Amino acid sequence: MRAVLPLLAWIAMSASTPASAQRFNGNYPVCLQTWEWGGATYISCQYSSWDECRAAGAGLSAMCLTNPYVQQPSQPVRLPRHR
Repeated sequence: MRAVLPLLAWIAMSASTPASAQRFNGNYPVCLQTWEWGGATYISCQYSSWDECRAAGAGLSAMCLTNPYVQQPSQPVRLPRHR
């Protein structure tokens, strides 16, 4: 029974913090996903171009992605012409 209390204390102290929700910024078309030691991943959507994203991820365990929530400019509606 004495071993249980230190074991529970060790488990509570070594437990990782809960994951925070990722927020995708809809104003930038390119995201950078980075991996950290231990398997954690983080996505940052703040890049205007692929080259800017690649430069930020150089030397890291990372890759660039298309932002799935980017706000596309609305296309004008074209009505058919009657002759």
